[in-house]
Amino acid sequence: MRSRSLGTALLLLATAMTWAQENGEEIISALKDRAIVLDIVARVVERDKEEIWNSVSKRVTIPGRAVSLKLVGSNVIVSAQFTPYTREDGKQVLVAQGQVWTTSKEEGMRYHTTMQTIPLDFGERVYFFPLGPLKSDGRARIEIQLELRPYRAEAAPETGPAEKKDTASE
Repeated sequence: MRSRSLGTALLLLATAMTWAQENGEEIISALKDRAIVLDIVARVVERDKEEIWNSVSKRVTIPGRAVSLKLVGSNVIVSAQFTPYTREDGKQVLVAQGQVWTTSKEEGMRYHTTMQTIPLDFGERVYFFPLGPLKSDGRARIEIQLELRPYRAEAAPETGPAEKKDTASE
């Protein structure tokens, strides 16, 4: 009797484990279908348009989950969060939030925050300027270039050169 109960328990456990494994694979497949790749190019540009620093990264996320970026310099800290959303009509929206702390002898410490909702299509480039546009005061500016792509497209072979649309955001 005891061995029969043990056999039944093992059979139930094996069935549950198989179901969990199959269900887990379905969940992973569904997440891959919804996943989004956010390409980020951050750079610091001097007044004469000379690039003095850059960083290129690729982050995988899902709609509603933020991707964070933090840049720290000798007199500036930029913290940005980029959250992609998919609207009911299938269009993409990127919510860009930024916090900037700067220090200077003349002005002391300053804090600036911004939040923007940017509608965009996959493959469209968006530029985010946490310190504002290039000014004639000689200060460097920070440019963050963002591009959303579906994760599944990463595995698909390219069929030809893709057209890029550029959108500037300040």
